[in-house]
Amino acid sequence: MRVKTYISVFIAISPFAAGWVALFLGAYELAPMQVLRSLAEGIGLLTGLPDSPERAVVFDIRLPRVLLAALVGVALSASGVTLQGIFRNPLVDPYILGISAGAALGCALSVGFMPDVPVQFLAFVFGVLAVMLAYTMAKTQGEISRLPLILSGIIMSAFFTAMLSIIKFLVDPMKLQSIVFWLMGSFALADWKLVGIAAIGIGLGMLPLLLMRWRMNVMSMGEDEAKGLGINVSRDRIIFIAAATLGVSIAVSVSGIIGWVGLMVPHLIRMIAGPDHKSLLPLSMAGGATFMIIADTMARNLTGYDIPVGIITAIIGAPFFVYLMRKGGTESWGK
Repeated sequence: MRVKTYISVFIAISPFAAGWVALFLGAYELAPMQVLRSLAEGIGLLTGLPDSPERAVVFDIRLPRVLLAALVGVALSASGVTLQGIFRNPLVDPYILGISAGAALGCALSVGFMPDVPVQFLAFVFGVLAVMLAYTMAKTQGEISRLPLILSGIIMSAFFTAMLSIIKFLVDPMKLQSIVFWLMGSFALADWKLVGIAAIGIGLGMLPLLLMRWRMNVMSMGEDEAKGLGINVSRDRIIFIAAATLGVSIAVSVSGIIGWVGLMVPHLIRMIAGPDHKSLLPLSMAGGATFMIIADTMARNLTGYDIPVGIITAIIGAPFFVYLMRKGGTESWGK
């Protein structure tokens, strides 16, 4: 038990350690004192000093990027935990269930044809539409189980991806370039405005999940058991899906599609900390933030180019999904 506590504490503080290290790494090398001084200048602890390139690199480029990566990692991991819990399926995540593809379609519509409509609003609307269509399609097979839900998510992802392809075909070539780059998933355009948008939107989505996370334990036992314990399953499921979709939609709107995080991180944390959502959810948030910071740092430093972080997560995530499929989903959720 003590070992598990130590591991949990390590996971909880890991985003701060990963973020601190990420501030040093990049094409422009910085010493620890330069980073500390730049941070102090940026938050106003040191005044009257001339602007320096080190301050611009740390406070205006790297720090917003690290914070945005952490927020997106929190949203994707927490949403993965939530969807896996309420659907009782360890192979579900926002990417597989179609939320990411739906949110991407909404974002592309805003960028390509509806610039007056906020990107975040359309991302949320189409993200909700995708998950509700996938859930409804799986429900036609009777009890929600693993295979129908995954197949429904794949179908919805394919449909919304096809709609996205139509938009790319019709859109102005200048806008097409930005849409294609954005779809690969990247934090290259991170700034303080995007950090503010992500913090507010993702915070609003994560708050209900944190406050109600104990109910996920009951719902993961099954619908009949949850009803027997006095849980309003339909209402709570709607709240969980809406909150998770809001978090994912905001994440997609500020970073593009970044897959596999909501599948890998919750599964790894569950293996370490156990299935109790009271600890699993916050630890998955911390683990997701750490993983995303590390993945983005790799994307910035592996080559002379800024590789889209979605490529990094896909390279890691695809073999991990094969591992889960071979393992057969040993958790006792669903069929």
